[in-house]
Amino acid sequence: MNQLSLFGRMDTDRVVNVASVKQRSPFRYAGGKTWLVPRVRGWFSYLSEAPDCFVEPFAGGGIVSLTVAAERLAKHVIMIEIDQQVASVWKTIIADEGGGEWLAQQILRLRMSREEAMRIIGGSPASTRELAFQTIVKNRVYHGGILAPGAAPLKNGENGRGIASRWYPETLARRIREIVAIRERITFIEGDGLDYLARYAEQERTVYFIDPPYTAGSKKAGSRLYTHFSLDHRLLFDLTAKLKGRFLMTYDNDEAIVRLAEEHGFGYATVAMTNTHHANMKEMLISRDVSWVSG
Repeated sequence: MNQLSLFGRMDTDRVVNVASVKQRSPFRYAGGKTWLVPRVRGWFSYLSEAPDCFVEPFAGGGIVSLTVAAERLAKHVIMIEIDQQVASVWKTIIADEGGGEWLAQQILRLRMSREEAMRIIGGSPASTRELAFQTIVKNRVYHGGILAPGAAPLKNGENGRGIASRWYPETLARRIREIVAIRERITFIEGDGLDYLARYAEQERTVYFIDPPYTAGSKKAGSRLYTHFSLDHRLLFDLTAKLKGRFLMTYDNDEAIVRLAEEHGFGYATVAMTNTHHANMKEMLISRDVSWVSG
């Protein structure tokens, strides 16, 4: 059955005020989905019952997974991320007993300056914990939080604060400790999200939030934002079509993605959001059923 014949093409113009959404991630993440959190809550409200498992195969900054875990929207959360730098942070906070508190203490002790930041970023971490600390520093002092090759540190920053503009140690430590408090609800896996979609495909009581790097179609923003930006988008749609559980996928509003959605019989809707430059844009939500998006 073609889902589009049932649900049509909906357009929601209301922009979510991200300041109203609780910030749970220690990352400033390019392409982060803070703006989508209220929509995800709406999606869970539409589901008939809380799923056994929530899987995010491209976890990135993890705001959706962390919200699902903190608000107990699913019984358990699985976060998957292939990027070694990003993965080191999640492994330290979620999988390493004592790692989260160690990371919080390192952040609180650092007296941020350009010299200190460059020393840490230029170092060779000897452990996952040290890589996690280096990654957090880099994420907080680089333009847009971008960790991909070619990214550069801030110069002027906000209000003339330079490289320390986005360095809020008490806030970061608090967020990390809040994640530690719920880490028994989360499993983190460093790996390829496509592999795990195939692995979990038969699980009917599992739901999936799929937010891949945006490198399909004409815009290809992900190619400059992420280290691991190369993705077979057709394969992703093929794997998603085989999932027994429900899914919610996000993409750039692009004709190439519209064609893939229609080809696979998925419904889609466009929703308003504001990017990091405060420009109003549209992104696509794709699922088998998008009727819950309207209103």
